[in-house]
Amino acid sequence: MKIFVTGGAGFIGSNFVRYVLSLGEGHSIVNFDKLTYAGNLANLDTVAGSPRYRFVKGDICDPEAVTQAMEGCEVVVHFAAESHVDRSIYDPAPVIQTNVTGTFILLQVARMLNIRRFLHISTDEVYGDLPPDVIADENCPLQPSSPYAASKAASDLLVRSFVRTYGFPALVTRSSNNYGPYQFPEKFLPLMISNALEDKPLPVYGDGRQQRDWLHVEDNCRGLWTVLQRGRVGEVYNLGCGQVFANLQVVWQLLKLMGKPESLITYVADRPGHDRRYALDCSKIEKELQWRPQIQFDGGLEQTVKWYRENTHWVEAVRRGEYRSYYAKYYENRSRSLEAVMSAGRDRTAEGSAGNEAAGNKHSSN
Repeated sequence: MKIFVTGGAGFIGSNFVRYVLSLGEGHSIVNFDKLTYAGNLANLDTVAGSPRYRFVKGDICDPEAVTQAMEGCEVVVHFAAESHVDRSIYDPAPVIQTNVTGTFILLQVARMLNIRRFLHISTDEVYGDLPPDVIADENCPLQPSSPYAASKAASDLLVRSFVRTYGFPALVTRSSNNYGPYQFPEKFLPLMISNALEDKPLPVYGDGRQQRDWLHVEDNCRGLWTVLQRGRVGEVYNLGCGQVFANLQVVWQLLKLMGKPESLITYVADRPGHDRRYALDCSKIEKELQWRPQIQFDGGLEQTVKWYRENTHWVEAVRRGEYRSYYAKYYENRSRSLEAVMSAGRDRTAEGSAGNEAAGNKHSSN
């Protein structure tokens, strides 16, 4: 089977590419990636020479490039996305462009080329902030809180509309927080690990009591492959581990594992609209497809720390350049950056209100 993978140089995408190629000679990959800040071909060094792997640099918002690269493929697995919530808060436009318009273009091209299966990778964030007694199943209302989550909810619905309207053979997965090797250090766990390795402050948002379900990326890749192979067209499948921890709990466990003091924890200004709790009901995929996670969080965390200890060269390479300016903006100058975003929003609202008032006055005078 020839698979067209978007965003295959990113964290989950690269793990999926390596996983599929490890399954045997019957599968090949075309990896289509724009190589933005989070795309890293070093993630795929171990498979770069394989005759069953081909990399194509391209933008999913470019229909011509997508068509040329996708031609001859049988299925599509769509990871490519602007996926960091903070970045979506500071500048929503690229997130909407990539996650919504890019998905639309992929659907159009895949439909034109008669792609046999289209797997759209989404997130538990589309369900929004859950009360303590609620676990989201696939029929839970979509209530996204951030521009990122809203863009993923929109693209989920777009995919499902193609199924209903055109009979397009698509499926959607919504995974909980992934962790594991090759994750860009802007994300929570690799940021904590890489900072702790250098005895730098560990920036924890707000009170650190936000709760998340943690799924090892290897389990996620097995789940995605299971859905791609045996999932029902048009369906949504949740993938989670069923282990929900507060962020602060995770940091405490991490510091204990690494032999580092809790004094490294530094509380920083919280994210605007930060969801307090995510939790997934994964009984559907367990019953229908017999998939269950195999890696418990304790063992997975220890394995992940070990990987980052042994791959400091990889960490240092991705932390150069753009990441340094990102870190200064989002953590070292966090309070000022957040105030700038909120002020800009207030200014735009005020400008809009003034414009509406002027328009109303003009209308009244006619």
